[in-house]
Amino acid sequence: MIHVSALLAVALAGAPALAQPAPRVWVNSLGMAFVRIAPGSFLMGSSEAPEALARAYPGLEPRRFAQLSDEAPAHRVHITRAFYLGQTEVTVGQFRRFVEASGYVPESEADGTGGYGYNPAYDPSTTPRGDAFEGRDARYSWRNPGFAQGEDHPVVNITWHDAHALAAWLSATEGRRYRLPTEAEWEYACRAGTGTRYPFGDDPAALTRHANLFDQDAAPFWPRWRARAAPGHDGHAFTAPVGSYAPNAFGVHDMLGNVWEWVSDWYAEDAYAHAPADDPQGPATGQVRVRRGGSWHTWPLYARCAFRNWNTPQTRYTLVGVRLVREVGEPPAAAPRGGKR
Repeated sequence: MIHVSALLAVALAGAPALAQPAPRVWVNSLGMAFVRIAPGSFLMGSSEAPEALARAYPGLEPRRFAQLSDEAPAHRVHITRAFYLGQTEVTVGQFRRFVEASGYVPESEADGTGGYGYNPAYDPSTTPRGDAFEGRDARYSWRNPGFAQGEDHPVVNITWHDAHALAAWLSATEGRRYRLPTEAEWEYACRAGTGTRYPFGDDPAALTRHANLFDQDAAPFWPRWRARAAPGHDGHAFTAPVGSYAPNAFGVHDMLGNVWEWVSDWYAEDAYAHAPADDPQGPATGQVRVRRGGSWHTWPLYARCAFRNWNTPQTRYTLVGVRLVREVGEPPAAAPRGGKR
């Protein structure tokens, strides 16, 4: 009894979750691996004071901490239904197979305006918004973000509508419902039983051992923001092959870093103040959709589990991709790791 109580005390203190058995993995018709996420409760959001965050992330302007008010209030959320979550972000190869099999034309190609891309000669100071990347430009799309990607890298430059189309096609083709995760499901899976800033703890200096973000490998390509780069080297200046870093306790990879991930929710700054405790779905309407998790170009402050970001559903950008949910229906037949069903 003393031993059990001690373990409970550690868990309640927000310590990293104990190691879990390796998850059973099922692979769909496009080669996407999914792991089952069990129901549970967690504390969503953050109530850290701006002063505390400023001490943890020195050198940033005070306005950056004031902008985090949409993470509050921290509130208890119950995920009442199990779901299958993509073990990794959707890859270039998987998205390519979807496009070829379905005939779907992604928005960056369909509307003729293209996407965004990395161009070392591009000067962001010459544009009104100071975008870090060149675009929109028809030269750039999910096929070409301006830097080299393999088939196992996360697809980028896809819109929310593109992500939704992928889920809808898989649902119709396989007879099981695929969709984008809700914001609550996403954060629940990201935290994986922890209550800290990151699934591994609170220390931003440790990020490069766990995620691909803006670090000393990427800094030489971005002299304007070099001072913001995380200490250490994660081994990648741009996107990394999915699954390059150890999974969290739920068995999923790259919940932080690599690419931002579209979720299903509309964004509202005060959404948490009005959200139900059970399976929140986000506001009924809105202008912009939520994206979560940070990317290979993200500073440590914005790669926390609680951080919320958003874009219009038509946005296509070099930092934004997707991870899918497959809903639980009739339990799938067990398959060995790497097998198909």
